[in-house]
Amino acid sequence: MKKVIYKLLLGSFIIISCTRNNVTPFIENVDLEEEEANDKIFNLLSLGDSYTIGQSVCETCRFPEQLKDSIISNFESDGNIDLNVIARTGWTTTNLINAILTENLSSNYDLVTLLIGVNNQFQGKPFSVYETEFPELINTAISKTKGDKNNLIVLSIPDYAYTPFGNGNMNISTDIDKYNAFAENYCSNNDIVFINITDITRMGLDNTALVASDGLHPSEIAYSKFVEKILPSALDKLQN
Repeated sequence: MKKVIYKLLLGSFIIISCTRNNVTPFIENVDLEEEEANDKIFNLLSLGDSYTIGQSVCETCRFPEQLKDSIISNFESDGNIDLNVIARTGWTTTNLINAILTENLSSNYDLVTLLIGVNNQFQGKPFSVYETEFPELINTAISKTKGDKNNLIVLSIPDYAYTPFGNGNMNISTDIDKYNAFAENYCSNNDIVFINITDITRMGLDNTALVASDGLHPSEIAYSKFVEKILPSALDKLQN
């Protein structure tokens, strides 16, 4: 926007100066559409639970905020990101569905991320609940992306077995694999981008820097690794 104002003021100065001297002014052709495009604000919506809200890390450390900053740094323009996070620690698919219903969300998001399901497993909910509600959340998320499923990114569920809290419990890992397999297959069958971040969290016992101070959730470093995987797809979607 600063570039547009500067060029308009410069053009006005040239016209006034040249008119006073009876000289036909030459005004550089300013592509206003291109300049306005550079000022575009992209709308990003992140839906989920503690892994999205960033339990036990700072607000700017959670992955949606890191993703926002990474997107901005990759655009050579004055563009910006308007981020909306709908997530809370302990939310199941049911909780997220109900929360979205109470929000007055627009349907013009340029990019939506969805990461949900660990609390279904942790709270011992029937797997059939996830089988029913995950597709519902997918459809809701798509409705917020101007109805374009190409603007949705689904993330796999981290594996908290590889934390001091999980203590290497392979029953947890088996359950997480079941949830992730269902989500990945659903996304594959419906041409929706699915990104695996579970492998990052499965290094948590060997690399304690990947676990937050609470001994359960991902750390800022882990979230930065999430973003490394998400960013290429996010940029591709926003640039096309």
